[in-house]
Amino acid sequence: MTNKLSVLSVLFFLVACNSKVTNELPKNDEKLATHSTEDSAKVVSSNSQLAELLSIDKSELKSESEHEDENLEKKKESKLKTATFGAGCFWCIEASFLEVKGITSVKPGYAGGKVKNPSYEQISGGTTGHAEVAQAVYDESIISYDELLEMFWFLHDPTQLNRQGNDVGTQYRSVIFYHDEEQKRIAEKYKKKLSDEKIWDKPIVTEIIAINNYYEAEEYHHNYLKLNPDNAYCRAIVRPKYDKFKKVFGSKLK
Repeated sequence: MTNKLSVLSVLFFLVACNSKVTNELPKNDEKLATHSTEDSAKVVSSNSQLAELLSIDKSELKSESEHEDENLEKKKESKLKTATFGAGCFWCIEASFLEVKGITSVKPGYAGGKVKNPSYEQISGGTTGHAEVAQAVYDESIISYDELLEMFWFLHDPTQLNRQGNDVGTQYRSVIFYHDEEQKRIAEKYKKKLSDEKIWDKPIVTEIIAINNYYEAEEYHHNYLKLNPDNAYCRAIVRPKYDKFKKVFGSKLK
């Protein structure tokens, strides 16, 4: 009985307020006065809905809101991380990684050396200690570090020491530069698994070391295959690797 009286009191109050507003409106504003009257009528006609709303337990509203917050927190959030790999010429790995879903950017660079801000010409001489690398920023909620390692080892021969094919020198060595202890653990575990299963006839010589002395390569190296498709090296080396990569990892590409 008390709830019904409360509902009726609210309804009368709403109608009274609208009537007061209507009476106080300028006489020449009949359109606005009509609108207010219609609104009041709608409120009165929907009294059953209003009564239902007023009777809702406030604790239910609170728990429902909290439930929505929990769902939002449980949603998978974007987790950007960085991975750095050396697998011979950086043009090859850059071109392939640019196509992978979950990788937001790939930049060619140099890492692991002793010279500050080295140039490509210095790197090519093999005296700075740097390796040509591709540094990728990836969304861990879309692609895992394990998957990146799989692609990394696919793209080159990790049994060749300080070279890849005709590219000879320490700058072309097989190397994983980890950015945290978790990456180190995963990389070492993966390397051991490949070694134990004897995927290659020769031992894997891939280095696994902490990222150090990284420098981004000159701008003309960025997106090199796409911008230089007719380059002789791209036609002979980069393109074949890139095409093979797309066939094998097609389901993971953009």
